[in-house]
Amino acid sequence: MKVLMKGNEALSEAAIRAGSTLYFGYPITPQNEVGEYMSRRLPTIPGGAYIQAETEVASINMVYGASSAGRRSMTSSSSPGISLMMEGISYLAGAELPGVIVSIMRGGPGLGNINPEQADYFQATKGGGHGSYRMIVLAPASVQEMADLTVLAFDLSDKYRNPVMVAADGNLGQMMEPVELQESYPNTYDRSGWALTGAKDREGHTITSIYLDADEMEEYIHKLYRKYAEIERAETRFEEFETADAEIVIVAYGIVSRVVRSAVELLRQEGIKAGMVRPITLWPYPTAPIRRLADQAKFFLAVEMSMGQMVEDVKLAVEGLRPVYFYGRSGGNVPTPAEVVAQVKQRL
Repeated sequence: MKVLMKGNEALSEAAIRAGSTLYFGYPITPQNEVGEYMSRRLPTIPGGAYIQAETEVASINMVYGASSAGRRSMTSSSSPGISLMMEGISYLAGAELPGVIVSIMRGGPGLGNINPEQADYFQATKGGGHGSYRMIVLAPASVQEMADLTVLAFDLSDKYRNPVMVAADGNLGQMMEPVELQESYPNTYDRSGWALTGAKDREGHTITSIYLDADEMEEYIHKLYRKYAEIERAETRFEEFETADAEIVIVAYGIVSRVVRSAVELLRQEGIKAGMVRPITLWPYPTAPIRRLADQAKFFLAVEMSMGQMVEDVKLAVEGLRPVYFYGRSGGNVPTPAEVVAQVKQRL
């Protein structure tokens, strides 16, 4: 079926159709439609429940409890609310529990404003919580992808028993576009080997993230990082646009990638060989295609709705072989195609 939906609503309906029957959250703009939608829909589903938690700290720990019992569950928030969830996200990763967290990014730091930004890139990709862990981070660029990548988030979370974040800005949460949704999505992961569902007639299960012996803790961390290495090998996702002969490569994600796509088309009309790489997974980051393009490009330009965060990963990928420039807007301002074109031209 195809329907016209807000991004926040599309991801909510997709989560339900992917088998998420539990939602825990606390209101904050610009993601409030997620909780509102879940509060209407989940009580109509067998086994479904919506709980408005007292805080974001409570929300993420409710996800921890539901996931421990083998249930697909999720929470959502926006920038300062996600900050409050970071300890719980680290606990999920440390206990190897699945769980989906939706972050609809707004202006910051501090209370900031309710306008869209991408300044939570570090928070999402560099481990805003404590300890040695990684979280898979998916970055949609359309309302359709808000739905599709939410479904993928649940699958990857179950497959690797690891928290997954869907990171989008406030524009994507609020904008309306046509969305195609399946009646349901496969949800066949076997949780019987670890979930806490009662120990009758089987060995008991233990879910924990505490290892008091230093050598035991180190061994466990190495186990986690072997898993993260497999995620990097198997789950890196990206899109390339007009890169076959590109001499200027622009890197952008989320809503900004749509602006950059238009800028690339304008540059091509003027005979300037521009192209774009759009990371779909912010972690694992698509280092390999960016490194490959360093062999042909004259320079790279990272465009973000921030003061420059993803640009650091672009520089790491390029390995110093080519200049990497940055252009960003902040405070809720969105770059325009004309601004991106001007940034490219002034560096030619």
